[in-house]
Amino acid sequence: MAKYIILDTETTGVGEEDRIIQLGFMVLESGKQTLVYNEFCSCERAISIEAMEVHGITEQMLEGRPSCLQSEAYMFLNTLNTPDNYLIIHNAPFDLAMLKKEGFECKMQLIDTLRCAKHIFDSESAHRLQYFRYRLELYKDEKSEAEKLGIVVKAHDAIGDVLVLKLFLSKLRQEVEKKFTGQNPIEKMVELTKESVFIKTPIRFGKHRGKTLMQIRAEDEGYLRWALENMESLDDDMRYSIKRVLES
Repeated sequence: MAKYIILDTETTGVGEEDRIIQLGFMVLESGKQTLVYNEFCSCERAISIEAMEVHGITEQMLEGRPSCLQSEAYMFLNTLNTPDNYLIIHNAPFDLAMLKKEGFECKMQLIDTLRCAKHIFDSESAHRLQYFRYRLELYKDEKSEAEKLGIVVKAHDAIGDVLVLKLFLSKLRQEVEKKFTGQNPIEKMVELTKESVFIKTPIRFGKHRGKTLMQIRAEDEGYLRWALENMESLDDDMRYSIKRVLES
């Protein structure tokens, strides 16, 4: 029977040298009790102030904790890492890159709910998990779900975000079923995870912030070419969208 692993991490920062300091995930399996793993991890990399500001994890909270590699959570995650199972993450490239630093290579079928959300909720102005927490009123169900699983919900906390993601996944699945009638919604989300998203909404950066890519091309095509060559922060979907606009 397939298992569905909903996962999130918190880290020392977002740079190349940063590492995991909290690993949280739930294991869902039909007919069985949901398993919850949530563990702080020590590491040699200092936590940046900017990261502390987001997740509230301090150096003192990690004292005496095992490294990510030696944590029970990480070791159990490795036992689940087979092609029969599904790994579900919001913004999967980030967490997978962090896990890769610990030697984890994902063999599971991957569902990136961020990319799926961009496909399904393509008219929304944002696709962050906390945005959908309020946009879809997930917070109304958090307390009962948290009590059932023995979880304390905090924003930007690994296991707290996992719980929110569990609630969001149910909503996302419903929308996928509506849009792709007759198709298995889980398998469709695996497919959507692999498909680039064409971004139709106004961009949220740079001097043309608030304009769509088509508007920018008509007014300042050179800026789009410059952005492709110089803005390393552009994600894969934005790069795909800019290239598609320039080629159209």
